[in-house]
Amino acid sequence: MSTQVYSAVRSRDWLSVALVLGGLLVLYYLVPLASLFLSASPGAVAGRLADPAVQRAAATSLLSASITTVLATACGLPLAYWLARASTPLQPLVLAVVVLPLVVPPTVGGVVLLTVVGPETLVGRTAAAAGVPLTRSLAGVVLAQTFVASPFVVVTAKAAFESVDRTLEHASRSLGKSRWTTARNVTLPLAGPGIAAGVTLAFARSIGEFGATMMVAYYPRTLPVEIWVSFVSTGLDAAYPVAILLVVVAIAALVVLNTVAANPWR
Repeated sequence: MSTQVYSAVRSRDWLSVALVLGGLLVLYYLVPLASLFLSASPGAVAGRLADPAVQRAAATSLLSASITTVLATACGLPLAYWLARASTPLQPLVLAVVVLPLVVPPTVGGVVLLTVVGPETLVGRTAAAAGVPLTRSLAGVVLAQTFVASPFVVVTAKAAFESVDRTLEHASRSLGKSRWTTARNVTLPLAGPGIAAGVTLAFARSIGEFGATMMVAYYPRTLPVEIWVSFVSTGLDAAYPVAILLVVVAIAALVVLNTVAANPWR
């Protein structure tokens, strides 16, 4: 057997192993999702979705996730640009701080936030006195979601900015364009798909956030909190329809990720 034929056979063998192992993982994702959709009849789903509590939870999730995504994008994009272009010893430290909420359990993130915005803290008391309570409120939900979801914008946008050919930016600057004009007309359009992907992931993560939201807010309930309440109070049968709604919203976010995010400026 020649060396080329042997290499081709070995390559096919490895691809077969990769397909089997990867296929098992894909099945591990798909089977529970399919089982979820088969666990509740369309009538049961429609009945639960007609519940005002579920409708309020869905509205709260969509509103809070939208606000969180706007905040994460407005603050995260400049930070991501700085991380991608900075050359300073502070850069690795700042990046580590950004990534930390991704590896810390969400409930721990909620505890961390309560040490700053809790009702007995200076910030919490001041905000409550001004009529903007930071716990058991929409503001608390947004604070919790922003803590756990905004790193997706920063990390993904940083990678997108780093993928932009620097010579194009240098060419723009050599023509007398300012750094801001160059970033707006050159860097942002080229990094657009990656940025849109990070924004979409942040929205999806906000929609699904549970642990930190439970610790900081609880009320008004989001869809994940409503699922937990339904499960604890009634059982799985009551939780299934709400879980299906949440999965549908997540799937819709993925559709955006695979369409709009691919060509965000069209």
